Amino acid sequence: MLFRELNRGKCKTYIIACEKKRKAVLVDPIKEKVDRYLASLAYFGCELTSIIDTHTHADHRTASWEIHDITGAPVVMHRQAPAPHVAIHVEDGQSIAVGDVRLRVFHTPGHTPDSISIYTAGRVLTGDTLLIHGTGRCDFAGGNAGEQYDSITQKLFSLPNETLVFPAHDYRGHTHSTIGEEKQTNPRVAGRTRPAYVELMANLGLPLPQGIQESLQPNQSAIEDESIHFPTLSELNQVRQLTAQEVHTFQISAHPPLVLDVREPEEFTGELGHISGSLLIPLKELPSRSHEIDAYKTRDIVVVCRAGVRSTTAAAILTGLGFEHVSNLKGGMLDWSDQRLPVE
Repeated sequence: MLFRELNRGKCKTYIIACEKKRKAVLVDPIKEKVDRYLASLAYFGCELTSIIDTHTHADHRTASWEIHDITGAPVVMHRQAPAPHVAIHVEDGQSIAVGDVRLRVFHTPGHTPDSISIYTAGRVLTGDTLLIHGTGRCDFAGGNAGEQYDSITQKLFSLPNETLVFPAHDYRGHTHSTIGEEKQTNPRVAGRTRPAYVELMANLGLPLPQGIQESLQPNQSAIEDESIHFPTLSELNQVRQLTAQEVHTFQISAHPPLVLDVREPEEFTGELGHISGSLLIPLKELPSRSHEIDAYKTRDIVVVCRAGVRSTTAAAILTGLGFEHVSNLKGGMLDWSDQRLPVE
């Protein structure tokens, strides 16, 4: 097996390849390094079979969509990932084949709901869940310190002590650690109870990552151009959130809302289906097509997407355009489907 870190910087991108069959996967590629990745694949003589993002990144733009456009390799993310154009959604315990090499997926939420770690051949790529002598922050939307503690202590720490740890970021010049070392010396986790960890993470007082507005929402939506002006975090936090059951009750009431689906057309007719009577306007087209729903400026609108993330962006955009009663389906069609509510 071929294993390399390609960036040599604070953000880490890994290539894992089957040397016998010359098949490779890239994990957490960043937009600024696409040429380096393509050159590395050519140098090693490998065909790219998939691109994995361990989570939705907030501090840099992913290169997954661009590399997919160039190579045709499918993008792989967890089922909870909000972005469109993810060809393969994985869950805990699944295996990804790279030639004769097998990658085992651990769902390790906490930093984000869609965080995964990848184990293969005595190594685990931990994304932003477990860092070297640290852990990823949990104060973004969907972050949960308790879930992160469980992901680390119950899943990652169940691996053999000699397992090498390769995170998606490192800010101190480290290249790797081991599970045993992190169990014993990680200052955020070692000897700390779950409640104590939750309290610690709630009081870190970290500034927002530089460029979060230029990274997070484009990564969530896979929108690469300037077709929309993304709302601020403050505007996103003001969007009213409704549960799937609340939306269902609202929908069958005497005065049902307009259900506006902002996914891509292939998602609208895909495996999750869509809510009966919903109107499809993809997020990218919403600013230029909002006039189509002007009749609902003072009426109720519920916005829908896959995981409730792109639709929160859409709801904030509509509010900024003067629509007065806009809500979001929290958890999106994933929650709607999990609760077995009706779809077309």
